[in-house]
This record gives sequence, structure tokens and C-alpha cells, in this order.
Amino acid sequence: MRIITGGLALLTAAAVTLAAQAPRAVDWNAVEKETLQHFQALVRLDTTDPPGGEKPVADYLVDVLKKEGIDVQTFAIDANRPNVVARLKGNGSRRPLLIMAHTDTVNVDPTKWTHPPFSAALDGGYVYGRGTVDDKDSVATMLMVMLMLERQNVPLARDVIFLAEAGEEGSTQFGIQFMVEKHLDAINAEYCIAEGGSVTREGGKVTYASVQMIEKLPRRIDLVSRGVAGHGSVPLKTNAIVHLATAVQRIAEWKTPIRLNDITELYFERLASMSSGAQAQAYRDVQDPRTAAAADDWFLDNEPRHSSMIRTSLSPNIIDAGYRINVIPSEARATIDVRVLPDEDLDAFIAAARKVVNDPAVEVDWAPRDSRPAGAVRLGTDAFKAIEDAVKKNYQTVTLPTMSTGATDMAFLRAKGIQCYGIGPAVDVEDGPKGFGAHSDQERILVDELHRYVRYNWDVVSTLVRR
Repeated sequence: MRIITGGLALLTAAAVTLAAQAPRAVDWNAVEKETLQHFQALVRLDTTDPPGGEKPVADYLVDVLKKEGIDVQTFAIDANRPNVVARLKGNGSRRPLLIMAHTDTVNVDPTKWTHPPFSAALDGGYVYGRGTVDDKDSVATMLMVMLMLERQNVPLARDVIFLAEAGEEGSTQFGIQFMVEKHLDAINAEYCIAEGGSVTREGGKVTYASVQMIEKLPRRIDLVSRGVAGHGSVPLKTNAIVHLATAVQRIAEWKTPIRLNDITELYFERLASMSSGAQAQAYRDVQDPRTAAAADDWFLDNEPRHSSMIRTSLSPNIIDAGYRINVIPSEARATIDVRVLPDEDLDAFIAAARKVVNDPAVEVDWAPRDSRPAGAVRLGTDAFKAIEDAVKKNYQTVTLPTMSTGATDMAFLRAKGIQCYGIGPAVDVEDGPKGFGAHSDQERILVDELHRYVRYNWDVVSTLVRR
């Protein structure tokens, strides 16, 4: 009897131990309440860049993570602009997963906001404030994912690293560049999940989800026109402004070659399959070199972002010329925002730009700019499958791999071989034109979509890290 009793005692003790180690069910009501609490607290902290002062958000994150017993460090070259790195240890059977979000935001003009930009005001089911969709929604979401992994006692096959980075909005030397160049070991991973994609809603209904897998790279061209200075009462053929104006027009009208890659080909193929009418026709036509130009014309009139997606684009955005009404200036300058395809030959491109301008009075040259390196990502990975599965589960829609026309900090990681995928919450296509989108004066997010974004991320991350 003593042997049987002892065996039962051992079995009971083992059962208790296993129960303590087993993952617990997620209390989503509690998660949503806590998510909103953290999210509003983060939005209320002014971390606009410039000037850049991410320390209040970094301190908040460190405090929350440490209270949960999660290993956390900060790395900084400026004490007021720290990067937070938290890590949950796995068994090492697979390489780490990095989840990343940036803690800075763009500037605000408070006079243009109905709700104060750092109030995190809750109105009509929305939270309003700077950073609500770029990128404190991701900061709060990634924080919650880390807390849930720890609290649910999820058995991890790989380390999970959370990087809350500074300086994404134009001062990457304080954030991702610093981390990649000086502290890559702290964030090196097989996969990275960050901002860059989105789930699109139209008329309140989800239409598709995009996953950013590659991005165009920002570059800058300066046009400098030089001529003879003179009195404004005597017009001159050498007028620098006139030459510059002609050069700008030629650059603006230049239709650079249309080139698709594996990501954009699949993007338009899937988009065509779920569209109809003129849209579907354009998405099909752009995949055929014989009809791509006609599709491009349709894009320019109806969907300019798609015209940008299929080529290296140029947009004249700054002109600097003259200093008084009665003086012909000897110099005029224009700055061109160039977004190059990842495989663009820069020497060949600038040579082509000079031929387009075709004016010896106008210099055409690359100019310094905060840029990103080129990098590649693969479609057929566990990470992409996990994202597709999570999209189906949470949004019941199709996933479109996409090339972003804008830039993200994932480019620095992709250049180091990390497979990075950009995702995002559901946003209404109507919000941007109404002034409610990212970088707008009434930036906002639906609370329900913030909560769904947490579930989406949880499904992606927990699938990739479980052993």
C-alpha cells in the first residue's frame, strides 16, 4: 500500500507541476481592457521627432516589462532617445523572432486638431491622437504580445525579442541604424514582424490585407540651374528660373520604365482575382508588357500609388529660387523625391535623368538623403504562412504581398539577412482623404480594430514561437 500511495503522490505532484507549466487560456476581455490602458498612456506621451524625445515611452515600457519579470535592456547614443530591447528565452531549437515598433511620431500643429494631439481622446469608438496608427498602435500591441507570452506560459521554441526603437521618423541614426551597426547581436533574428502593411476596409467591410515584403528606397536628385543675374526689367534667355522650370516639367512628365518583380506580380495577380470591371482589367493588363502602359494610364488617373509601385518614381517637391521681385537670380534649385526600385542601377538612372532634362544650364545630380539599404525577403516561409493563416482567421480575407512605395526601418534588417514582414491594423480607405490617417491632423484608430490587431499579432507570433 505504501508503494501505491507513494506512486499516487508522485503522479499528483507531476500533474500539479505540468498544470503550472501548461499555457493558460487567454482572457480576451482582460487583454482588451489592458491594451486600451497602455495604448492611451503611450499616445499621451509626446515623442514627436524632431526634436525627438522617446525616453518617456521607453521608461514606460521598461517599467511594465520589468514588473512582469521580463528581461529588458536599453541602448542609446543619446540618453533622451533610448531603444528598448526585451527578450523571452526559448529552448533555442529555432532562431529568434523579432517584433518591432517605433516610439517616435511626426510633428503636430495643435491648432489644427479637434481633439488635442496627445489627449488619446475616446470618441465614437475611436481613439484620437498623434501616433494612433503610426506607430503606437504597434508599440502597445507588441507590448501586449510579450506580456501574454509570459503570462500564458507559452513553451517557446525560439527567443522572442521586442525592439521598441527610436528615430524612425527621419533620424534613424538614433534607432535602427545604431542598433544594427552596434548591437545587432541583441536583435538578430530569423524573422521580424513590424509595421508596413495594413488591412483595408471600405464601407466598413474588410477587403484585403497587405503584407509589406519589400520596399522602394528613398533617394534625392537636385536640379541646379545657373544663369546670368540681372535687372528684372530686362528679361534674359539665361534666366535660371526659366531653365529650372522647364527641367522640372521634363522630370515630372518622365515615365520611367515599368518593371514588376516577384512580389508585385503576385500582388497584382491576387488583386485582379478579387476585383471586377476596370480595376480588374488594369491589374491584369499591368502584368503584360503589351498592355502595361494602358494600365499605367488608368492607375495615374485612379490609383496613383499603383503607378508608383511599378516603377522608380520622381516627384518635384521643393523649389528654391530668387530673393526679390526686381532681380533675376543667377541660381535656382529644385529637389526631387526619388523612390527607386530595389534593383535600380543608380548610375544608369542618373545618366537617364540628365538626358531627360537635356539642358547644359541645369546640373542633375544625386544629393545626400537619409536613405535605406536594399534587401530581399522570401514568400515561402513559416512566417508568411503564419501571417496568411492569421489574416484568414481574424479578417476572413485574402493576403496580398506588397512592395511599399514608402520606406520603413525593416530595410536595415533585411540587408542583414533577416526576413521581415510588415503588417498593420484595419483602417478605412475613407479615413485618409478625410484627414484621419497617419501623419494627419486628426489621426485615429477604431478601438475594435486595435483589439483585433492584438489578436492578429498574437496568432502570428504564438504560431511561430511554440515548440
